[in-house]
Amino acid sequence: MAQRESWATRTGFILAAVGSAVGLGNIWRFPYQVGEQGGAAFLIIYLLLIIGVGFPVILVEFVVGRHTERNPVGALKRIGSGAWTKIGWVFVTAGFVILSYYSVVAGWTLRYVLIGLQGDYSADAAPAQFGQAASGLDAVFLHALFMAAVIVIVAFGIERGIELSVKFMVPAIIIISVGLAAYAFTLEGAGEAYAYYLTPEISTIAENWTTILPAAAAQAFFTLSLGMGVMITYASYLGEDRNMASDAGIIATLDTFIAFTAGLIAFPILFAAGIEPGASGPALIFVSLAAAFAELPLGGILGAVFFATVAIAALSSAISIMEVVVAYLIDEHGISRVPATAALGVAMFLVGVPAALDLIFVSLYDGFANSILLMLGGLLLSVFVGWVVPDLAIDEIGKGIRNVGSLGRAWLWFVRVPVVLALIVLVALNALDYWSFLTGGFAEWLSTNL
Repeated sequence: MAQRESWATRTGFILAAVGSAVGLGNIWRFPYQVGEQGGAAFLIIYLLLIIGVGFPVILVEFVVGRHTERNPVGALKRIGSGAWTKIGWVFVTAGFVILSYYSVVAGWTLRYVLIGLQGDYSADAAPAQFGQAASGLDAVFLHALFMAAVIVIVAFGIERGIELSVKFMVPAIIIISVGLAAYAFTLEGAGEAYAYYLTPEISTIAENWTTILPAAAAQAFFTLSLGMGVMITYASYLGEDRNMASDAGIIATLDTFIAFTAGLIAFPILFAAGIEPGASGPALIFVSLAAAFAELPLGGILGAVFFATVAIAALSSAISIMEVVVAYLIDEHGISRVPATAALGVAMFLVGVPAALDLIFVSLYDGFANSILLMLGGLLLSVFVGWVVPDLAIDEIGKGIRNVGSLGRAWLWFVRVPVVLALIVLVALNALDYWSFLTGGFAEWLSTNL
């Protein structure tokens, strides 16, 4: 068997993990979730979940990945028994489904870069413009183009493909995002936007917690790439001398910074144009922001830069999701990297074609993978690590950390009780929400189109 690949540098690993976390979840999904769920009310719950659930679960996935040096399926086969060996399939399935529609949405960003360069953003025609860009043969072509880019990078491997590419992409995302946020600060209406974004109303949280809490949890898991096997897979290429707690803290901090900065960009631009933040839902950056760019000086160039940043972020995240499933084929079936990547890329493209033809399938895939599978995987793995293999977890978390002592036990008990209980509640709330979609919007679509 060929020697397994590894990260060339600690910086490469951190940038790859940050690149995975910093994707469409930060710049596409985060602003519209904030807009739909009450502005700062959503933001404060999201930040609490990042700290209280996201960070501990990153360490759960790191422990499993580094100890086993395997993909999610192989990792659970190696250290689990009975039904526990099947948990890995939840992660691989989630990654496969997510990338199939993620690539479609990423394709929209490519279209909007071209629209901006041509100076064609339109305040009046923004909804119709999005309808043309989001579905049809053009959307299928751009979906294929984006997936081809993902295939090429992952096919080159860990060092020459993923690590090399993220060393360019992640710093570029951070620099451009900060620059755009600085520009948004100068716009008229920025003060009102910051008040909406940064000043939470407790009454809003109290009245709407049953919708804000599951939405914020799904966002936290999606943006940190949890529950889809990325952190397990990336940690499987780590050496035992790495301080996983420190790495997890850096990853969570940088990811949250980018998501927060996306709000500092989006909301001042929307308020400057007099556009309601929660009006467009998932199409917010493609309809509302595109309409706002049409009203700004040099809006076409600014919009093109913004959507190019989103596209780069999407690519840095997509390659990590692809790597999860590729690692499964390499580790478990001995298939070489290039044919494994090509075959999976084609399969994901085909599964994503319905989402490129009709937006209802984006909601169908996203609700199933993001709202159900991600947190279900996080819940099952947290129970497994916290209660089934606690000694293994404590031993692994201590590697690379001097005198971990009682901190390791504190982390373990935090995973065992608060994290597990929180995830049980969140899985139940998200399942109910997805059932409402299936029996509501999707059922109506089926009755109309079949």
